[in-house]
Amino acid sequence: MTVARDERLDAAKNVNTPWALRRYRTLEEWEQRAAAIRRHILVCAGLWPLPDETPLKAQIFGRIEREGYGVEKVFFESLPGFFVCGNLYRPLSEGPVAAIACPHGHWERGRLENTERGSIAGRCINFARQGMVAFSYDMVGYNDSDQLVHREIGGRREALWGIGALSLQLWNSIRVVDFLAALADVDAERIGCTGASGGGTQTFLLMAVDERIKAAAPVNMVSAFMQGGCRCENQGHLRLDINNVEIASCMAPRPLLLVSCSGDWTANTPEVEFPAVRAIYGLYGAQNKVREVQIDAPHNYNQPSREAVYAFFKRHLLGGRGRVAEQAFAVEQDEDLLVFSRREKPAHALDAQGVFAAVIARSEKRLAARLGCFQRQTRPALASLLGVDAAPQVVVESLGFRREAGYVAEELVLGRVGRGERVRAVLFLPRGPQGKVPATLIADVHWADGVPGALAQGLLQIGQAVLVVAPFLTAGAAREGHDEADPLYHTYNQATMACRVQDILTGLAYLDQHLRVGKRHLVGQGEAGVWCLFARALASGVGSTAVDWGGRDLGDDQAWSGALFAPGIRALGDVRTALALCAPGRLLVHGGGGHFPQRVVRRCYGAAGMGTRLVVEEGRLGADRIVEWIN
Repeated sequence: MTVARDERLDAAKNVNTPWALRRYRTLEEWEQRAAAIRRHILVCAGLWPLPDETPLKAQIFGRIEREGYGVEKVFFESLPGFFVCGNLYRPLSEGPVAAIACPHGHWERGRLENTERGSIAGRCINFARQGMVAFSYDMVGYNDSDQLVHREIGGRREALWGIGALSLQLWNSIRVVDFLAALADVDAERIGCTGASGGGTQTFLLMAVDERIKAAAPVNMVSAFMQGGCRCENQGHLRLDINNVEIASCMAPRPLLLVSCSGDWTANTPEVEFPAVRAIYGLYGAQNKVREVQIDAPHNYNQPSREAVYAFFKRHLLGGRGRVAEQAFAVEQDEDLLVFSRREKPAHALDAQGVFAAVIARSEKRLAARLGCFQRQTRPALASLLGVDAAPQVVVESLGFRREAGYVAEELVLGRVGRGERVRAVLFLPRGPQGKVPATLIADVHWADGVPGALAQGLLQIGQAVLVVAPFLTAGAAREGHDEADPLYHTYNQATMACRVQDILTGLAYLDQHLRVGKRHLVGQGEAGVWCLFARALASGVGSTAVDWGGRDLGDDQAWSGALFAPGIRALGDVRTALALCAPGRLLVHGGGGHFPQRVVRRCYGAAGMGTRLVVEEGRLGADRIVEWIN
């Protein structure tokens, strides 16, 4: 019988892959989804849970006063030694007043851009004249924020730690809100955000995860088929199952304006994206809080776009109504806006490697503080990071039975309802016993094509059923046309290791629904040992587990850069987190080879008072010892 093709072998998804927009029928359904989206963004960005807020040490200087406003230079530290730089435009009236965060996007001159298609300073000047504080700040790698190169931030090692232009900029934007909220002349309950293109991406990411943004206007970026073409708009596993329209919808029910144009990927916003967002606002009875405006122009943040945004913020942050015409403006000379044009950068400024090291140290500090007491929160975060479903609905295709001495074998193809996975598997049922029997799932990199190996035979002899699964790409298939070296690839395509964890979870779910299966156990052989460890960390109701460590030193980034690669996995604690989530279940780890993190896992089992449920062997064990453990 021909087995249907696994859809994961099809062409890779990318930034321009169209999305079918989902419909949410109840407010409860949407709010569960929105909470998952917010968590997913932070997890993928290495910001879950949110890091401690270190002192900003803000410096404000170089004030120039003009008609109706003043402009100043600003820099502060989003983390020690890493600077956010920009310009603060303030009205001359006394506060506290509303404030607008203004990320700039991929203009050639960054926040200094002043052309007909877009003027960052121009909109900030007009915000200030309208009675609001406006802060325009550099994207990482632009103008004063030159500690890293924007389009070269991060590689495979950094991706393991959730480090990229998106994650660094999102943290910078969160700290921008901290900065604005702390200003004496700012009303912290009236902070908005707006930006175009890449600045639009920053806007909707920030408004999704930070509820202090009370009104937002992402410009020319909320699309169902183009998700953002720069590294700063993409993070590993971010868009496996979410898209920009859903991220923008997380603003509901706070006021939102979608500005689109006829000349780019937002041309269909009035007919496609806006109705989807408005439907979610309708669940709150807040349809009047979301609006859309389309400008007949190419990709822009031009005067008509800006005037639509002025009117929006006038209504929702200033309590007024009506059109706002842009006043003529003159932009200061570059040297009067650049923070370090006449000032030395602080001596403790980090270089790129220093920034990466600081973020890694921050992740490790948070992990150390959480181990042993974080299962309820961390389990869904790990599932989200890997893009897996820990309790899937399973669809089963039987390829037929055969009777052998001592067992009945059923060839299977497993998958998830509504998904296109095709997982080869064989279920071996011991002959003779009636009713339910224990069952062990065995995962290995070597597909035996339906023949039970020594371990399966040993388990059958003690009356257990055995399910042998062939996780993704272990049964001879090839994934062609997938360029994992593409820096945006893993934003839209699940890492191979994560696919394998999902297939093991699918196998466990199949056993859970099988009429003949009672208690479920799990064994990972060879390279599959680590995959099974993550599956066990995520699955519930598993009895005994035995995993082959393979002598690996998994405290080294290099060990995670090959077949075990998954974006953000190191930031979330890698196998240390998985081991903590396994406690207090029965766990046998063999083949430790002196590299097993004894202290971490024994702390977790000790805290649960179940130290005897953990056995660690430096050498690899044979089938007899594993059968003894499972039994």
